[in-house]
Amino acid sequence: MILSVSRRTDIAACYPDWLFERLKEGYVLVRNPHNPRQIGRISISPETVDGIVFWTKNPGPMMGRLGELEKYPYYFQFTLTAYGPELERNLPSKNRVLIPLFQRLSKEIGKERVVWRYDPIFFGGAYTPEYHSRYFEVLAAKLAPYTEKCTVSFLDLYRKTERNLRGLDILPMTRELQIETVQRFAEIAKKYNIEIDACAEPLDFSKFGVPRARCIDKARLERIGHYKLKAGKDRNQRAECGCMESIDIGAYHTCVNGCLYCYANDSQEEAKRNFRHHDPAGPLLWGRVEEGDVIRERKMCSRADGQMSLFVKSDTNPPPSPSAARNP
Repeated sequence: MILSVSRRTDIAACYPDWLFERLKEGYVLVRNPHNPRQIGRISISPETVDGIVFWTKNPGPMMGRLGELEKYPYYFQFTLTAYGPELERNLPSKNRVLIPLFQRLSKEIGKERVVWRYDPIFFGGAYTPEYHSRYFEVLAAKLAPYTEKCTVSFLDLYRKTERNLRGLDILPMTRELQIETVQRFAEIAKKYNIEIDACAEPLDFSKFGVPRARCIDKARLERIGHYKLKAGKDRNQRAECGCMESIDIGAYHTCVNGCLYCYANDSQEEAKRNFRHHDPAGPLLWGRVEEGDVIRERKMCSRADGQMSLFVKSDTNPPPSPSAARNP
């Protein structure tokens, strides 16, 4: 089983104490986003979790506690874009905080465990194709020694994101704009020896050397964990998504990073309200189990073959401790 932490909210930035408490307790409760009265009880012990994929814009609150993850193979998807504080309202400075943090994280856990994300890409106001290309290269130059890969994607303009971005004069996302941008990014990535792929995009950019992304990446986890995984594609994601199957332990409408383009919040007010109902010691990310809620144990098992592979490409990190060995 792979934990996704999380597509629904930035747990690393906003709820790190809760995460480490849940790992210590060995289980988590997660409401079904389509039927909130249904709650899944999920075992997250090292015996059932084969790896963790973090999605974050600011892993700073987790720094200093990464040793508590030693029983789990893991890596970070670290989003760093060229947008300013008028769009990413509650993030710290890119130059003073986030870029140095990216570099520090990579030094501590290895560049294969820190994937750079430049997404979502959209155009409007000062954010022209030329602006994105210029600052993508600025970031590439600073991050190239600290990552192997960059994943890009274009904004999906949902009704709520369109509402939040009103006034920015968002340009229509044409096929031509996407191709032009991907071509430019691919040239820059090649210059700095960074692999580049595209996340869940309907257009096929492979002829430019940009394959479809596997953000929850079986091959990367196998390389980090020194095992083989018996897991397939995640059928709950879009057809263009290459991710392997995983379980997300986050909750929508809880991220307080303040990004106006966020697809996971209906509004910042609702996210802040839910954040205030967060208990770091509670089994749910926010709120409490209430009368009428139905809790069901989800059957979990490892998908690893239980043997460290001698044929997996080695990396800069030592293999996991014997306590991390899995049984199928």
